[in-house]
Amino acid sequence: MGRHGPVQVSKLLVTKGSSVATIPPGATVADAVAELREHRIGALVVSSDHKHIEGIVSERDVVRALTDRAGALLEDPVSSIMSSKVTTCSPDDEVESLMSTMTHMRFRHVPVVRDGVLCGIVSIGDVVKHRIVELEKDRNELVDYINAR
Repeated sequence: MGRHGPVQVSKLLVTKGSSVATIPPGATVADAVAELREHRIGALVVSSDHKHIEGIVSERDVVRALTDRAGALLEDPVSSIMSSKVTTCSPDDEVESLMSTMTHMRFRHVPVVRDGVLCGIVSIGDVVKHRIVELEKDRNELVDYINAR
């Protein structure tokens, strides 16, 4: 939390934007891999309409499925490997709480939902980056305070 008080997820979205890469459940795993590479991201929200979450598919899902299905996996639909139970957060949730959830549940990506509609996604990298910026501000304030004396 720091000396700046609780920070909401919406602040992270202001910094990173609300764009979310989605893929329909019927797209192939090969399509998903291409999208992950093109956008240089670790997960795609599975959605038929870009608004409602049907699942999430990550690089880890692809790697785990490869051990079972090898090359044939690439032609399978994304829905066959996605996680259908998706933990989400609200833009009004506190980043500190989200960081705790992501750490304890071992999630790297959490979609942000407002009124049942997808409005962003937060990665563990976004949370860590925000925390580093916050700590740097605290450090600078302390240095300024010490130098002012």
